[in-house]
Amino acid sequence: MIYWARFLAHSVLVNSVSVNRCKLMKLANQVVVLDFETTGLSPDNGDRAIEIGAVKLVNGQIVDTFQELINPGRRVNSFIEQYTGISNDMLKHAPASKQVMGQFAKFIDGFNLVAHNASFDKKFLDAEFSHSKLHYSGQFACSLLLSRRISQDAPNHKLGTLVDHHQLPNDGVFHRALADATMTSHLWLHQIDLLQLQLPKQAITIDIINKISSLPKAQIARYLRTMS
Repeated sequence: MIYWARFLAHSVLVNSVSVNRCKLMKLANQVVVLDFETTGLSPDNGDRAIEIGAVKLVNGQIVDTFQELINPGRRVNSFIEQYTGISNDMLKHAPASKQVMGQFAKFIDGFNLVAHNASFDKKFLDAEFSHSKLHYSGQFACSLLLSRRISQDAPNHKLGTLVDHHQLPNDGVFHRALADATMTSHLWLHQIDLLQLQLPKQAITIDIINKISSLPKAQIARYLRTMS
């Protein structure tokens, strides 16, 4: 009887921890913000990732980072070299996608994911994971789609423009994966703060942000009023 009581108590504790962790991971300030540099615009055209960078946020603080070059198994063209600053010489001895994605799968385990223009990065993450027969469970959210709804006064919604518009920290480096992921993380946390001002009684979750991101701009104010 004592053993059974202890077993039940342990099960309740484990389930409680699991539920609390699940709730915690739904918070928008507990995410991995990622960015890819690639050989082109779409994996559907055979393009591959050449660099991945990511920032892990816990309670709105950067607690870890991830950055790796990836050998795409082919030469990249001169435009990509100039655009990213990543040369064929740099990629020649870089690890293959399978190795990098295996490490990255562990890095993002249990976390939701954020990117600026997330549809692009999600396509490449899905493609690279598919090559290596890997999976992830987190939802994606997009700081670009969110910006179009809650920062409609911005000149445009490019990452560099938004960093300047909101006067966010940056080191002046663009089109390298970790630098862009870090700037996106600062933008993301600023966006959470903007939403928190309008929803002071709400915990800002990925679900709320994805709902806002899916709405027509004209409906945003009404939605926020109903949530406040």
